[in-house]
Amino acid sequence: MKRQHGIGRSSVLAVVLGLGGSLLAAPAVADGPRAPQVRWGACPEDVVAEAAPTTLQCGTVPVPVDYADPGGARIDLMISRLARTDPDKRRGILMLNPGGPGGSGLALSAQLVSLGLPSSVTDRYDVIGMDTRGIGHSAPVSCGFTDDSPYIANVPPYAVDDAAVTARAKVAEQVAEQCARNDHDGRLRRMTTANTARDLDRIRAALGEEKTSYLGYSYGTALGAAYASMFPGRSDRIVLDSNIGDTHLDRDGMRRYALGVEETFPTFAKWAAARHDDYGLGRTPAEVRETYFALAERLDKAPTEGFDGGLFRQLTFAFLFNEGQYPKLAEQWRALNSGDDAALRRLRSENATASGAPSPADNPLSVFASVTCNDVEWPEDVDTYRRGVAEDRERYPLFGAAAANITPCAFWTKAERPVAINDDGPRNVLIVQNLRDPATPHEGGKLLRQKFKDRSRLLSVDASGHGAYVISGNPCALNTTTRFLVEGKMPGKDTLCSAS
Repeated sequence: MKRQHGIGRSSVLAVVLGLGGSLLAAPAVADGPRAPQVRWGACPEDVVAEAAPTTLQCGTVPVPVDYADPGGARIDLMISRLARTDPDKRRGILMLNPGGPGGSGLALSAQLVSLGLPSSVTDRYDVIGMDTRGIGHSAPVSCGFTDDSPYIANVPPYAVDDAAVTARAKVAEQVAEQCARNDHDGRLRRMTTANTARDLDRIRAALGEEKTSYLGYSYGTALGAAYASMFPGRSDRIVLDSNIGDTHLDRDGMRRYALGVEETFPTFAKWAAARHDDYGLGRTPAEVRETYFALAERLDKAPTEGFDGGLFRQLTFAFLFNEGQYPKLAEQWRALNSGDDAALRRLRSENATASGAPSPADNPLSVFASVTCNDVEWPEDVDTYRRGVAEDRERYPLFGAAAANITPCAFWTKAERPVAINDDGPRNVLIVQNLRDPATPHEGGKLLRQKFKDRSRLLSVDASGHGAYVISGNPCALNTTTRFLVEGKMPGKDTLCSAS
């Protein structure tokens, strides 16, 4: 689900870049005349451990590297199955995606079950997880990032001034060149949302299904929106949770991260203020906000124990994803605020890796970079980013100068046009969105609702964090979404779920 974030270089949400090449336009139809059947067997040991105690089956599906050359090179995608528990009630398959791009989804079905995915859903569907192309067990791609690389996260660091944007541009350009050098077989150039949607249709065909239902979180909403747009007749019941706002992440979408932080931070500030005696961060939400700025500015000038202002802001962003992480965030702030170097060293060592070693985040960073940069054109002029950073530093002071900063996509050549939302199809897209989400603010749900028009309904949830269905614990969100998946009952109009 990529919701958990530790403390250290790999703790921040990954938003990378890749290297592009020129791809010919590929057809929407993805399944061939003789779709291979999946042979189910045991899952890899790491998936078994992550899914425990739930038992999953795994198999592979071959897909073309390049759909414009369907007879060319192929890769194997690994998928998992949580088999239905009641064959008499079976409706079909429910594909899952945890987001990223770059998140492994092989154990996602088991994780959702552990969080309370209703048995009525698993009675009706074979739940299909997967590592999409380039991820984990599905022909993983790599830009060759190491632990001592200056590129440690998909979201760029906070730029304190114009000079910081210029300095970051050099890093971003080097990353784009590094990914290009490591794309030995051309797979990075073909990492796109459109190709991944075509892969989903190959998986559907290999499973012998006429249609597929789908549940995607975060970037998974972009993938699901692309699939429902490219293959409307093969889409059954589509749930898009925590929405980017389109079929791809572009610069506007990344800049909305800053809006999400501004809307979500007050929930943490209220929580921390109520626990001032424990953490000493401020007796009111306003005082907690001032503590944030004071700590960030102090660390900008004088980093301590490896924490600088940029990392402090990135970690705060990451820990806002789930209210269950607030105690960890508050403890980090407390250690920084009180000068508790021993506590800071302990926090840093929890995720320390050997300098120069391959980064554990290399694969997700590489996937994020390649998909994000291949999907859509990004501005190439560094001055555009300088202006955006200056604007958003004022507009969204908590995180705007990070989300608007330059990424490797400024030095990338995209692969193909992004998928256009198709509003001509069945009314089968349920858009689920928390009102306060640090990465995908409520605005993203509203944007996607406008684009899908009458094919969709928007289910807004009065909750804070990233992920609503099953994850937020909101009964209304759980029941409304489950009713749609199990019974096909779409809300008659856009609906707001009250806070639980």
